[in-house]
Amino acid sequence: MTVPAPGRVILIHGASSAGKSTLARAVQAALPEPFTHLTFDHLIDSGALPRGPRWPAVRAQVFDGWHRAVAAFGASGADVIWDHIIEAPAWHQDLRALLAGRDLFFVGLHCGLAELERRESARGDRTPGDAARDAAHIHAGKSYDIELRSEEGAAANATRLVAAWQARQGVSRFFA
Repeated sequence: MTVPAPGRVILIHGASSAGKSTLARAVQAALPEPFTHLTFDHLIDSGALPRGPRWPAVRAQVFDGWHRAVAAFGASGADVIWDHIIEAPAWHQDLRALLAGRDLFFVGLHCGLAELERRESARGDRTPGDAARDAAHIHAGKSYDIELRSEEGAAANATRLVAAWQARQGVSRFFA
C-alpha cells in the first residue's frame, strides 16, 4: 500500500462563538478542492462526550485524542479545515509536533467582545462567560498567516482566506 502525501490543513482559531464554523463552511464551499470540515462541536452535538461532573475527569484525554485524530486525518492524505480553540500554550506546542511537516495555514478569527457575548447568549448551548474568557487570552503570542474579523461576514472572509491560501508560500507562522 502506498503512503499518501499528508493532507493540507487550514486551521481557523478564535474564541468561542467567533464564527469559526460558519467561516469554515464558507471556505469549504469556496475552495475548488474537497476539504473535510472538523470541529469539536461535532463531538458535542453528537452526544459522544460525557456530560456533567464526569466531563472534567476525561477532558484532557479527550482533547489529546481529538488533536491526534485530526492529525491522523491529515496523515491519511485528507485535506482538512479545522476550526478549533487552542486554549493553552501547551496545546500549541503539542499541535506543532503533531502537525510538523504539514502544509498548514493558520487563520486568526477575531470578534469584538460585545458581539461574542451576544452570539454566546443567542446560541443557548454555551456556558456564559466562555467567549469572554477565550477572548481575553487565546490570541496572545500567536502569529497567523492571515487575521480576519468575523464582523466583516463569512462570505467576505472566505474570499480573503481562499485568496491568501492559494497565494501562500513557505512555512506557516503556526510553526514559528
